[in-house]
Amino acid sequence: MDKKNALRAGALAAGTTLMMLLMSSPALALTRDDGDDPGPGLSVIDTVGLYVLLPIGLFVVIAGLVVMLDKSKGTTSSKSSAKAEAKV
Repeated sequence: MDKKNALRAGALAAGTTLMMLLMSSPALALTRDDGDDPGPGLSVIDTVGLYVLLPIGLFVVIAGLVVMLDKSKGTTSSKSSAKAEAKV
């Protein structure tokens, strides 16, 4: 029974992949459409900066702001003080 389910899942995945490839073939066309005006291409450095370094930098800035704002409230939280009172 387990092999039958695996075969069915594999056939479904293969069929879905094949249909996606067949339906996306117009996206790979090399001819330009009317009104198409592509801009200048990006260099490797521009691409890496835009799609790798910029998101990492934004993550670091946001994480830093969260840590700074969390630390500014004080060192003891309400949960730790509640636990301390419960032990007494």
